[in-house]
Order: sequence, then structure tokens, then C-alpha cells
Amino acid sequence: MLILITAGILAAPPLIAIALRGRQLFQFDGDTRVPDEKIAALLNGEQLVPPPPLPPEVFATKEVEQVRPALRDASRDWNLLDADFRTRLLLVYKIMHEQYGYDLVLLEGYRSPERQNRLAQLGGVTNAAAYQSYHQYGLAADNAFLRDGKVVISEKDPYAMRGYELYGQTAEQVGLVWGGRWKLRDYGHVEYHKPGFVLGRSKPVVPLPGQ
Repeated sequence: MLILITAGILAAPPLIAIALRGRQLFQFDGDTRVPDEKIAALLNGEQLVPPPPLPPEVFATKEVEQVRPALRDASRDWNLLDADFRTRLLLVYKIMHEQYGYDLVLLEGYRSPERQNRLAQLGGVTNAAAYQSYHQYGLAADNAFLRDGKVVISEKDPYAMRGYELYGQTAEQVGLVWGGRWKLRDYGHVEYHKPGFVLGRSKPVVPLPGQ
């Protein structure tokens, strides 16, 4: 009896760890599996369509410029995003709208190496130089919220901050990495660590504009 009790005590921590691991929605070790069967079915079946483009002036308001300068020239072309990443991101849009009542808007997707260097020199937007960002490979996107026809981006807005929390959770559920967990938090940023892809070494996963 003593041996059985001792064995049970020793086995409990590993068993608990295994059980908790099975309940995790997403692991940050490069694992991009989608554990939820409903989400997996959507990713494998339903064809999700990008929302219609918004007028350029929506991205040039004073509030947006204060938080994200030089956004006017950013690419919001969904076709320049990696197909797998695009599907996962559109699924985030769908879940955020249907489950939480938040409408997301794409601020920037693909970013050219020249623009990446220019933003790095400006400061306040990114510290990454050309080809040090997943944006150059169509594997990253910056998003905000659309409320009453206006882009809500400021983290000082409680509505936006609550939205970012839900957005981050949802993004992780479909296998994306959320910038809100970084040391230098980037709440609107998500990226896809595509299996087999190595940042700075792999070739672009989407055709560059003009090619």
C-alpha cells in the first residue's frame, strides 16, 4: 500500500502537466496546430473573403497619424499576403465580428524592404530593418478596429484595449503570434511562423509587387 501511495504521488505532477498541456489553445514554440475542431474545419473548408477596401482618408485622420505615422502609403492588399496566413487572419476577423461584435480593419500587410528601412529610421513604428520583419514575406499584418466608420487604434481607448485582448486571444487560437505579448508590445500586430520558413533566410513566400 505504501509503495502504491508513493507511486501515485510521484506520478501526479506529470499527469497534471499533461492534462494542462492538452487544454492549452496555443504553444509559443513554433507549434501552429489548431486544436479546436470547429476552427480547423473552417480553415480547411470555408472560403473566407477579405472585407471591401475602405477610403484612403479613413487612415489619414489625426488620431491614426498620431499612433501610426506614414500609414497613408501602407499596403492593404490582401492578395500580397501568404495564402495560409491570409486564411487564418480572415478567420480572426470572422470570429471577432460574430462572437465579440468587433470589426477589424487591415492597417498594413505586405511591406516592402524600402518602406521597412524608412519606418525603422523614423522610429516609433518598428526597430526591424529590411528582411528582419515578417511583413516583407507577406506573413504579418497590423490591424485595428472600425467603429462608426472610423479607425479606432489608440490603446488609451478602453473599447480598443478590450478589443486587442480578444483579438490577441483569437489570433493565438488559430496559430498566429500576437505582438501584444512582446516586451515592446505591439497590440495590433500578428504574424504567422509558417512551418519550414526561416526569417531572413527563406525566400519570399508571395510574389513581390511587379514580379
